[in-house]
Amino acid sequence: MEKTFYFIAGLPRSGSTLLSAILNQNPRFHSEPNSPVLSSMVALEQFLMSDEHFNAYPKVQQGKEVIASILPQYYNDIKKPVIFDKNRAWVSRIDYIRGYFDINPKIICPVRDISEVLASFITMIHESYSNNQGKINIIDETLVKNNIPLTDENRCALISSAEGILGASYNTIKDALMNGYDDMIHFVEYKDLIAKPKETMDEIYEFLDEEPYKHKFQNIKYSHTTNDLQVYGLPNMHKIRPKIEIVSKKPEEVLSPQILEGCKNAEFWRILDQEE
Repeated sequence: MEKTFYFIAGLPRSGSTLLSAILNQNPRFHSEPNSPVLSSMVALEQFLMSDEHFNAYPKVQQGKEVIASILPQYYNDIKKPVIFDKNRAWVSRIDYIRGYFDINPKIICPVRDISEVLASFITMIHESYSNNQGKINIIDETLVKNNIPLTDENRCALISSAEGILGASYNTIKDALMNGYDDMIHFVEYKDLIAKPKETMDEIYEFLDEEPYKHKFQNIKYSHTTNDLQVYGLPNMHKIRPKIEIVSKKPEEVLSPQILEGCKNAEFWRILDQEE
């Protein structure tokens, strides 16, 4: 079966898991948690480029086809015609997608107020210590390894850093827009997905040029569970609720005034929307 591939990137804690659950209601669609497809492609490419046997007798086209085959092979167990591969780094690999798959990619980018993303992380970290029998999470583990005190300010600084889970995805989106790829990216605001899910999904279908589907926004189910406790030390990192609603604490209830000040006017993608 010939498959159509789309991509999901965006910011963490911005509704990508919820979006996947909704997309999966369409019997033609399949969306899983974050996949290793992109990292596997990059690793194989780097290996071939440094391998003495490949360099001695390079079969460039065959190497390209082997790397490109990772995406369809990873989903060869899926019989649905439309696949959404999720990895926040896809927006930094748009030329990569075009080069290996010979398509102009369509990337869905869930986004959210930066202060809300940080507040969500901090709340989740605090809750994790009461729910996971003292297992340290990946954020605090990094701070401990670098002898940095476990404070919310330091946690936010790490999360927002260029190598952090928020900072890295934030910067890749900004770079993609600066490189003129905005027509290949569709932003999905978390607040819109929650407040007006039908209109938000209609806009996604229009962007993808897919036939509309009547989604249900109650009793939402997501069958693709991830072992968040073991891998991240955060047991509820990808948990979704059956009802679409905002239950998160407000940023001002979680973050210090200094952190909130640093988050002001950080949502650069909204400026692009205003200019259009």
